[in-house]
Amino acid sequence: MNGVIFRPCRVTDAPGLAKIYHRAVREGAGRHYSAEQCKAWSPAPPMDEGWRRRLIEAQTIVAEQGDALLGFMTVDIATGWVDFAYVTPEVMGQGVADTLYAIVEGRARSAGLRDLEAEASLLGERFFRRHGWRVITRNQITRDGITMPSALMRKPLARARFAAA
Repeated sequence: MNGVIFRPCRVTDAPGLAKIYHRAVREGAGRHYSAEQCKAWSPAPPMDEGWRRRLIEAQTIVAEQGDALLGFMTVDIATGWVDFAYVTPEVMGQGVADTLYAIVEGRARSAGLRDLEAEASLLGERFFRRHGWRVITRNQITRDGITMPSALMRKPLARARFAAA
């Protein structure tokens, strides 16, 4: 991860993050979902105002190296909802998502949140489990008539306790 920086999202990042999202779904999640499911999940990179608003209204952390965006993760500090957690297929398994997650969890803890929640894909479920999350319920999401499995997951954020000296 040499040269990778982690920073808050800028409005100008939205198109690049849309492409990461689309590629992560189509290429990265393709090992866990059929081509039909991936196409229903992300028919095209989202480029509308709603996409930009979701990125900006949440706390979105971006990973970049040089001029290339590598991934991003969001958390709504008011609710603890992790909406997006995506990296490019080229950096999957290289620690970029782990660092994004550490920053997001740190921000949630600093904001005093008691837990985090997310609707995770099969690939996301494996990632979140490694970070101490639990499946609350298994779901089926339907998009464009295509059904795909997901899981509502939660991680309690234990408050740090400091012993008196």
